[in-house]
Amino acid sequence: MTGTGDEPFIAAVKPLVDAMGGEIIAPDEAGPEDVVLSWEGADVVAVRLPQLADSLDHILAAMERRKGKPLADLDRKAKQEVVRILEARGAFSVRHGVETVASALGVSRFTVYNYLNREKGA
Repeated sequence: MTGTGDEPFIAAVKPLVDAMGGEIIAPDEAGPEDVVLSWEGADVVAVRLPQLADSLDHILAAMERRKGKPLADLDRKAKQEVVRILEARGAFSVRHGVETVASALGVSRFTVYNYLNREKGA
């Protein structure tokens, strides 16, 4: 996939690709929706971006890992913080985003909307 001098570049972009739920692929395997990254005039790697819905699932899983327990087990204040972070990341612009987040938090859609309204009113 890469030349010998490309490893530092790939190592540098990999955490970002992983954080957004993308996949690193060879530049010659890139399709029209993939992003090809060049370094010093040569195509080094391509990034296959996730679908938005898959990205939300990836973000929720990463938040769970960071918290060290299922999001449903968090207290109310921590769940409100999760909703605030997800709103900032655009999670609720994804189709069924509220339902997906509500399910992960173990709360109703109504509760998620209350958390969102609380943030807007604060």
